Amino acid sequence: MKRIFYIICTMALMMGVLTSCTEAGKVSHNVSKEADNFNVTRKLTVINARTDRVIYELIGTFSLGNNSANELEVICETGEGEYKKHFVYLNAWTIYFVEDLSGADVNPYRYEVTILPEALPVVDVEVETNEAEKNKNDTSH
Repeated sequence: MKRIFYIICTMALMMGVLTSCTEAGKVSHNVSKEADNFNVTRKLTVINARTDRVIYELIGTFSLGNNSANELEVICETGEGEYKKHFVYLNAWTIYFVEDLSGADVNPYRYEVTILPEALPVVDVEVETNEAEKNKNDTSH
């Protein structure tokens, strides 16, 4: 009799645990599906974790996924049947998060991308020419 009681209690406990996980899984799946169908306005923020600087922001209705090249693939809906695709390379110093903004009253076809110029590297280019080449170019005119 004790054994049957323990089996029933264990089964009831497992059903309770599995039911709550299943509900959370369904909710997560439904929210992700709505976002991937461009029904949720979100904000994507990419941060350089080494410098603590925001290097990329995107606001709008978009679908988000990772590819095999360690990139975020972001597909934005820009109008009825119009889409743009963006790639964000991820590395050891790049982190991102996505925020749900669907509570705001915004245009579903509007999206905004911000690339902060201070995050881009400065490149100096110096070109040297030798005297013979310089003289050749001067006499050929």
